Amino acid sequence: MHPTARRWHLLTAGVAIVALLLQLVLIVAGVAVLNEAEVPGLGIRLGRFLSYFTIQSNALVALTAVQLARNPQQDGHGWRVARLCAIAGITVTGLVHFVLLRPLLHLEGWNWAADKLLHMVVPVLAVAGWGLFGPRPRITARTVGWALLWPIVWLGWTLMIGATTGWYPYPFLDVADKGVGSVGAACLGVTTLFLVVFAALATLDRRLDQTS
Repeated sequence: MHPTARRWHLLTAGVAIVALLLQLVLIVAGVAVLNEAEVPGLGIRLGRFLSYFTIQSNALVALTAVQLARNPQQDGHGWRVARLCAIAGITVTGLVHFVLLRPLLHLEGWNWAADKLLHMVVPVLAVAGWGLFGPRPRITARTVGWALLWPIVWLGWTLMIGATTGWYPYPFLDVADKGVGSVGAACLGVTTLFLVVFAALATLDRRLDQTS
């Protein structure tokens, strides 16, 4: 199994890195600024690039997949948290994009390619690789508790930055446009989705280990 697992994880890491680099090139070139009327400065564009949950989740997938390509049985507490963050985060990224964001986007050319890689191809590769090759068991209640800190901190930081600058990475978090009630409902919905994904992954982690 190890040679196949190594190749799969290497493929996943490669696609994630290509997707991130392509999106970064588009950001630097100033041709991927979403619906901005004016292109902001490079420093602001780079800061916003790093602020997207999509970018962070894809980066985590790339980092953990590279390590798994080297050692498919990688373990350790910090590793378990990072790997769970990567798989849960990329799962939520794909689901939220498909349900909430995809209908709002009208992309072409390389912007379209980067969007599909980040939001569809990498999630499928990462989740399929986890399901097929693990490693498992790796998910405990303690791991879930630590992993949940990342989306909570990201959400709090994003809302604080949005309140001070008026910029939000995702339309459903824009308090000025959507209102406090709508944003609160969206935050509750995404948090619930994370909890469901964590629970599903933990259950599958145990069951797949028993059948392997």
